[in-house]
Amino acid sequence: MINECTPRVAIITGITGQDGYYLATHLIKQGYQVIGTSRGQTCNKIPRLKDLIDRKLLFVETINLEDANAVGEIIDKHQPNMIFHLAGQSSVGISIQDPAGTFSSIVNTTYHLLEAIRQKSPASRIFIAGSSEIFGVNQELPVTCSTPMNPQNPYAMAKALAFNLVSEFRRSHGIYACTGVLFSHESPLRSEHFVSQKIISGACAIAGGRQKKLHLGNLSLQRDWGWAPEYVEAMEKMLTRNEPSDFIIATGQMNQLEDFVTQAFAEVGLDWKKCVAIDKQFFRPNEGSHPSADMAHTTQHLGWTATTTMNGVVQKMVDACQNHMSECE
Repeated sequence: MINECTPRVAIITGITGQDGYYLATHLIKQGYQVIGTSRGQTCNKIPRLKDLIDRKLLFVETINLEDANAVGEIIDKHQPNMIFHLAGQSSVGISIQDPAGTFSSIVNTTYHLLEAIRQKSPASRIFIAGSSEIFGVNQELPVTCSTPMNPQNPYAMAKALAFNLVSEFRRSHGIYACTGVLFSHESPLRSEHFVSQKIISGACAIAGGRQKKLHLGNLSLQRDWGWAPEYVEAMEKMLTRNEPSDFIIATGQMNQLEDFVTQAFAEVGLDWKKCVAIDKQFFRPNEGSHPSADMAHTTQHLGWTATTTMNGVVQKMVDACQNHMSECE
């Protein structure tokens, strides 16, 4: 483990997202100087980020990560000890509508960062946010980072290519680069294009008399849901090891989407069957259950285990949603 040479400067791409914020606050508490990147001048308009910026705990660089020269300049300027690449288009549905844009935002940006490190700052360490979507659906056995990939949509294909880029740069150029294969992880900061937040917001709105029905797709799908503030701790751990390695970041517990829905409505005192309408327009092609995660390697070699599983995730999200609605009344 790193001791006297503990990295102090960290760049986080995608600072405006859920993981970007939680990672920033975690690293700040650990004493890091944190630099976030954003594509546009939006950070000062997001209260949670503006507070960190005003207190000079977070510094923000506006950059288009699809511009190789701009990426090289920012890496050369800051010579960061750590880079966490969390930016990129993150919706499967949007990737089906815009595969080219999805590939550029995930694959090109990953390549530009790796190449910038190789040329400008070879001592920098980089974490790439991967996705369990790379394994496809309906796998019979729990997956590890060595499980053959079988991507089923443009988003998954882009993440699979990024995973292979990281492996290639690590092998060929000796860069400390690794991918955290992230399974579903939630928080109150999730946007509503994720079904988890759609369910939570819908349940709270129906309970409050602001909505009559929640329209959802296939409830038989299985997912592994964890708590985002815990997952960012695993990200930091991955960059403080002696040697780089890819890791699965998940709880290891699977639940059906129906279980998530059932608990969300139970938390607000409702029977979901009276409130939810199954709508075929929300069924996606090639959609199926995600594989379960084999957490043995992560537990043994990273020393990290998720403590909040689906039940706790739903409870925390409902509590946050109800508190927010109370404040707005």
